[in-house]
Amino acid sequence: MSTAEPGWALPAILGRRTLALLSQLGGLALLARDLGRAARPEAGGLDRVELVRHLHRMGVRSVPVIAATAAFTGGIMVLQAAPFVEQFGAKDFVGFFATFVTFRELGPLLIGLIFNGRVGANNTAELATMVVTEQVDGLRALAIDPVSYLVLPRVVAMTLTMVALVLVGDAVALLGALGVAQVLLDVSLAQFLDSALSRLETWDLLVGLVKALLFGLGISLTSCFHGLRVRGGAPGVGRAVNASVVASAAGIFVADYLSTFLLP
Repeated sequence: MSTAEPGWALPAILGRRTLALLSQLGGLALLARDLGRAARPEAGGLDRVELVRHLHRMGVRSVPVIAATAAFTGGIMVLQAAPFVEQFGAKDFVGFFATFVTFRELGPLLIGLIFNGRVGANNTAELATMVVTEQVDGLRALAIDPVSYLVLPRVVAMTLTMVALVLVGDAVALLGALGVAQVLLDVSLAQFLDSALSRLETWDLLVGLVKALLFGLGISLTSCFHGLRVRGGAPGVGRAVNASVVASAAGIFVADYLSTFLLP
């Protein structure tokens, strides 16, 4: 019986999608294995020059857009809650609410999505272009391992950068929340800080940093994987970037759900 018949169309589609997903997961696992081998000292270890270059390019240059987004996010968060705060007279909880939500959820999630769109997409495009123009093959011809030279510094840089950007974004978001709380709700700095510090725990900040670490590792592996497996010339580069961004975004939400469930 032909799979084109209506009764078999849905199972065929689901089967193809499942096989494609398993193929990507297997490819990511193999890339992670190769990274582990490349990181060993006897294999050459981490190229520190490339690491510093990527830290600056991916981290320092991302600070302005992260800071701007975080500031508006913190302000919008308090702006949305302002009517309820005034209705129930809950000004003493504004600092705790803003800090708790920012540390544990909003900061890592939003910054992860922005980081994916800016750094992850760019990383995929760079690697895919190098594959299409045969630069990666040239490295292999010179007995240089592409995973050790190209991928390892990028993965380490993106993972560390994501954690650092979340710290910066959290601080800026709280400044934005404090500014709006002072203007709209007449919440003083002392009242805001007392509300946050008296109820927050160190674990709340650590949960957000763990999420940032997971998001950074996922984005870096996914972007490198799709960049290195590109096929089809210039159009293939566009398809690789699109697939990388979509897969990383989906992975962020999955990792966010699992980490929220496992890290109460």
